[in-house]
This record gives sequence, structure tokens and C-alpha cells, in this order.
Amino acid sequence: MAKATIIGTTSWGKTLGWLLSKNGMAVKVWARTDAEAEELNKRRNPNYLAFTSSVSEAAAGASLLIWAVPSESFRQNVMKVKNYLDKSSLLISATKGLELDTGKRMSEILTEEVSPSLQDKVCVLSGPNLSREIAQGLPAFSVVAASRREVAEKVRKLLDLPNFNVLVSTDVIGVELGGALKNIIALGAGMIDGLELGNNAKAAFIALSWAEIISLSVALGAKKSTLWGVAGLGDLIATCSSPLSRNHRVGCNLAKGRSLKEIMASTREVAEGINTTAAAHNLARKMGSKTPIIDFIYRILFESLPPAEAFARIAKLKP
Repeated sequence: MAKATIIGTTSWGKTLGWLLSKNGMAVKVWARTDAEAEELNKRRNPNYLAFTSSVSEAAAGASLLIWAVPSESFRQNVMKVKNYLDKSSLLISATKGLELDTGKRMSEILTEEVSPSLQDKVCVLSGPNLSREIAQGLPAFSVVAASRREVAEKVRKLLDLPNFNVLVSTDVIGVELGGALKNIIALGAGMIDGLELGNNAKAAFIALSWAEIISLSVALGAKKSTLWGVAGLGDLIATCSSPLSRNHRVGCNLAKGRSLKEIMASTREVAEGINTTAAAHNLARKMGSKTPIIDFIYRILFESLPPAEAFARIAKLKP
């Protein structure tokens, strides 16, 4: 039986493990501690999904490895695993974010850290993938992207299921940026809902913001068509409209007067849009790109600009 490894016990990581096990793979999930692995093994399901705190046990012999960890710890987790990788392993990032200090995408980090012989095996997985819905067996689509289509096709065959439809792309940059940058808009959409400004205002904000994201993404090397597809617009719609979206919830709470520090302290879940906003803001400055909406979201998060004041000013922007 082929073996797959999930790095990270996030809800998305466990859901991906469940999907792979349904496709007949033996799945090991790497947990942070012995206690966490023991607790998760007590309630594991299905039978092929097992948890371990041993990195060698988790990664050794795996034909497929998926990193489903927060972007802030992504590089650290790659470094812990890279010495155990097989030369034939397929490597997948399922993390939707940018590295805060460098602005790099997760596939760039993987390519930097793993051996040259594995660099063309690096893939990314992204799309409108609310893990709770997928775990309930509801239908979903996702996109796997790699520089070589045949590599992405191999991953597609391992993950594709009747209710989890996997598409293939060679636009790694577009798929990653669509998944990462849409979280900035989800924060703003949540703020609009928290301020009770209505769906007309939210729809206009999403449209104007998405045009800004597309412009920035294309400048960074993405294909515009990818941003209008499942891994771009599709992911945007899900994240801006669903109460399951962490970024939407953070935005809503900010608009209701809670501080970012208080919100982050009250949950173990990571809202990737927070660090992504800072990384995108810095990237745009370096490139000389005009991103007024990203700048306003940045000021709300990190410079204490009141959301109501920010959206009053955003409403006056002319595209």
C-alpha cells in the first residue's frame, strides 16, 4: 500500500489525510508532541489514518508529502522533514499564505529548502476548500499546480474522488497567490458584515479588491485566467461568504470593536490573511504597485485605523 504523509494536525491537514485514506493510501500525520499524537490516535478514523510525533516514522518511505501548517511555521516544518524525503517523493503545499519577512510563496520555500533532485516535484493545492464541508462529504473542487503538468497529474490521481474534484494547472504562481491574497479581501468582507453595511457595499468592495489583487498577482507573474478560475475567484467567493471562514470571522470581530491582539489570543486557529496582508503590503511597496485597499486593510490591522473610518474612505476610491 502506498504511503502518504501529512505534516500538521490542522483541520485541513486531517481532512486531506482522510481523503487520501479513502483513495486507499496508508496515511501518517505528523503531530507536534507525543501527547497530541496519542490523543488523536484514540479517536482516529478511518483505519488507515495514524498519527505520530516521530518525523522519521511519519516521512520515511512516503510517496506523497503534504504540508498543511501555518505559513509562519512553514519553512521550519520543511527543514525538520527534508532530510527524510525520498528522491521520488511528491511534495505539496496546502498552505495559503506568504512568508511574512520575505513575501515568498510556500512553493518557493520548498524549492529553496529541499534538494535539487526534488525541486521539480513541488506542487501546490488550493481552491474553495472549507475543510468542514469536505469532511462532511459535501462536493468540492480544488486545483493542484506544478511546473510540470505530469507531476500535477500524479497528485490529481491520488486525491481525486467523486465529491472532491481535482483540477490541474501549471500556473503555480497564480494558484498560490489566488489562495493567499483572497484572505485579505475576506478580512474586509467580514468587517463590512460586522459594520452591517449591507450586501451592496460588500459586493462592490469584493469586486474592487479583486481587481487590485489580480493586478498585483499578474505583476508577480500570475496568469490572469487563473485568478478568474476555481483557485482564484472560486476560493474568493467561498471565503468571503461562509461563516466557516476564519478570516471573515476575524474581520467581523474587528468591526465590532475587538482588538486584533484579543482576537488572536482567543483562538488556536490561524487566520492567514493577517500576515498575508503585511507581506502583500510590503511586496507592493517594493514593486511600486498601487494597492490602496490592501493599504487600508493593513492600517486597520497594524495601525489601529477604525474599520468604519477606513470603509468610509474606501467608498470614495475611484477605480
